[in-house]
Amino acid sequence: MKPLLVLCVVCTLVVLCVSMTAEQKLKNCNDVRAAYSSKGFNVNDVPNKGVNGAPLKVCPQGFSCCTVEMEEKLSQQSHTEIKAPVSRLSTNLQSTFRQRHDHFDKFFRELLKNAELSLHNMFVRTYGMMYVQNAELFKNFFEALTRYYVSGGTAVNLDSMLSDFWADLLERMFRLVNVQYEFSDAYMECVSRHTEQLQPFGDVPRKLRIQLTRAFVAARTFVKGLTLMPDVVNKVSTVSASPSCVRAAMKMLYCPYCSGQVALKPCQNYCLNVLRGCLANQADLDTEWNNFLDAMLSLAERLEGPFNFESVMDPIDVKISEAIMNMQENSMQVSQKVFQGCGQPKPSVAFRSKRSIKDTGFNGRFRPYSPDARPTTAAGTSLDRLTTDVKKKLKHAKKFWSTLPETVCAGERIEPGDECWNGTAKSRYESVVIANGLANQGLNPDVEVDITKPDTVIRSQIAALKEMTTWLKAAHSGNDISVDNDEETSGDEGSGSGCNSDNSDSPSCNEDDIYFSTPPNPGKPQVPVLAKDRSNRGVASQGGMALALCGLALALLAPHLR
Repeated sequence: MKPLLVLCVVCTLVVLCVSMTAEQKLKNCNDVRAAYSSKGFNVNDVPNKGVNGAPLKVCPQGFSCCTVEMEEKLSQQSHTEIKAPVSRLSTNLQSTFRQRHDHFDKFFRELLKNAELSLHNMFVRTYGMMYVQNAELFKNFFEALTRYYVSGGTAVNLDSMLSDFWADLLERMFRLVNVQYEFSDAYMECVSRHTEQLQPFGDVPRKLRIQLTRAFVAARTFVKGLTLMPDVVNKVSTVSASPSCVRAAMKMLYCPYCSGQVALKPCQNYCLNVLRGCLANQADLDTEWNNFLDAMLSLAERLEGPFNFESVMDPIDVKISEAIMNMQENSMQVSQKVFQGCGQPKPSVAFRSKRSIKDTGFNGRFRPYSPDARPTTAAGTSLDRLTTDVKKKLKHAKKFWSTLPETVCAGERIEPGDECWNGTAKSRYESVVIANGLANQGLNPDVEVDITKPDTVIRSQIAALKEMTTWLKAAHSGNDISVDNDEETSGDEGSGSGCNSDNSDSPSCNEDDIYFSTPPNPGKPQVPVLAKDRSNRGVASQGGMALALCGLALALLAPHLR
């Protein structure tokens, strides 16, 4: 009995000593004055000794080192401090994807410029004056591709542009291989109308159309996705904290000051509940955010594979040259079909001029093409390197919004274990940690959240992500639905179900058929020569004469070329 009495006396003395120590700190408030001043506030705001805390609105109302004025200033400070890590994380995310957007955009634009330069250099050496006289056709072609990359279908109808390009090229070449005739504008319109039926360029236009459509839709949609990400992050991260969130943050971060415990940090689970209440609306963004990132990752895989912009643009000069050679080799058959369908043309008066073939300096054959080194890799990198890098960043950004509370409530900001601030004292935090999202915050013990009023800014960003995800899924199938088109948007988003008997050449169809790789040596096209038809020597002879007289045609018909 006596030992028990001694133990009780000792325990009582310990409690009294602890109580007296805390009370002594409250009486002089020296630690609070120093900590308050370090935040940039006027030290004279802090009372020298503890005062009655009854007027306080947030913190415990016993003896306190805080006044109402201090509580208001610390509330503002708590708002800043709880927002700072969220802002920093958001700013880092914005910066990361703005940089990736700039890298991709610069890369795609430089690829277009390099492809145009490569074609120009190659065609000047290979076709000489015949190309120079018609160079604006190819210049306009690349300008249209650039406009489509920048603005999409609202600026350029890609199918129509490509059809016009091949029709115009056919018209110009048709005049050159039939120099002995003259053609009216009406006659050439008849020729142009039958471009697809005649197939003068072989299968190159069809394959190139599908390749270009897929590559451009994938590239520009992916870049649009990289543009959207920083914009969404910026708008969501600047959403103002609610008054109840600021109140909860003040209680968590600075009420320990008022009790004289300036070094006391919040319990981790307490911090999680406060942050999940403050970021309830942001957490609701997570589902669509993750869906969007999955769609971006999926499209990145396409960019590395069959929709590779680089593998389409780099050898485009060779592909167009291949088409021209097809036309040359089949020029007599094409001409015969045209004459049958559009009528026999009139002989050219200019053809009978006194100028001889010798005067033109044309030797009847195209000059061999000996290419210099192809242009350096666009933007000093490659598409594979860019996509490898951005895929890592996209994966890292998943669940960004739902994990923000855990990211903030970590490290030096919290105190692990039970010796922490639980909102009222230095002790264990007993409440259950509430799940993420607005709908779960009705049970949050530390933040009052109106779950009936979702934030309008965040809801609009959820809608923007959802729409962009639809575009990304469509681009994954080679379809561009970013233009306002109710009929297209209402269809299957990403299955490529547009394949049917009437649409078997659409970019989302015939995948095995349309993907052709870059030739082993794309810088060295064949030297174009006239094809010989041994079964029809008369026709072959006529074709040889037509080709030999192309030089004369340049001089005589240049004014008539469009």
